[in-house]
Amino acid sequence: MIGRNVSLRALHVFVSVMRRGSLSAAAREHDLDRSSVSRQIAALEQGLGFRLFERSTRRVVPTEAGQLFFDRAAGLLTELEDACLAATDVVGAPKGTLRVSTSVAFGERWLLPRLPAFQQRYPDLTLDLRLDDALVDLVKEGVDLGIRLSANVDGPFVVTKLMATRYHVVASPQYLDASGPLSGPEDLSRRRCLCFALPGYRSRWRFLNNEQDIVEVSVEPSLVISTALALRRAALDGLGPAMLADWTIADDLAAGRLVDLLPGWEASGRSFDTAAWILYPSRSYMPAKTRALIDHLKKCATRGP
Repeated sequence: MIGRNVSLRALHVFVSVMRRGSLSAAAREHDLDRSSVSRQIAALEQGLGFRLFERSTRRVVPTEAGQLFFDRAAGLLTELEDACLAATDVVGAPKGTLRVSTSVAFGERWLLPRLPAFQQRYPDLTLDLRLDDALVDLVKEGVDLGIRLSANVDGPFVVTKLMATRYHVVASPQYLDASGPLSGPEDLSRRRCLCFALPGYRSRWRFLNNEQDIVEVSVEPSLVISTALALRRAALDGLGPAMLADWTIADDLAAGRLVDLLPGWEASGRSFDTAAWILYPSRSYMPAKTRALIDHLKKCATRGP
């Protein structure tokens, strides 16, 4: 009965509505109109013979039967997807859509420049980049692979380290000409700095040298900025010293647009052991498209920022 009266497409849509909590969010995931999602759910309910949701003008709430059906069907649907992916991967090159989530700055400064070679190698694969500085729920948003920047990553994911990250205090050559160089981290207490609007970055900076000496310096901001891209722009424009990650400024340092003010010191707002992490929802089978992108990004990371 299920095979004749219930479509696989409708099951996918139903699971999306359950995970995301709304018809509109599921519509965005599947690139459908909200009305189309509503029709898919109605057709699924008719095929099953019971209601899956109680609907109102503002939200959908699963019925007891709908919740029970989701608890059993979601896992089975994942197993079916894995089986299809495994069979498809055997007979052809990776294709389809791969959803990737990371921050706006990392996406623009590090990830995007490394995608042309990947897309040239896998022309049948579409990348759907979700660039957002909010912490995205990978499962709820239907994301295949996330990249996060932190000292560590918690959550029900498979996690692998992409690369270590380091922070530097940099400024433009124009700023150096006007204000002079630094003799050590302590000199920053007498300069007005460009600060990132996060705890640990806007008032007190930490420094670590090759001898493992740690120095903490109180800094006075002339400008507090909420995005790394705008912070980099302010540094390039000569507005003052800024603490930025190597992946943000590597090409600027190489081209001389920015100068490392303290080359013998690693900077930090909180922890020195920061990294970029690749994570993806745990499942029994990793699709070839996900593995291909992970392998590509790791090869890129070994070449430096």
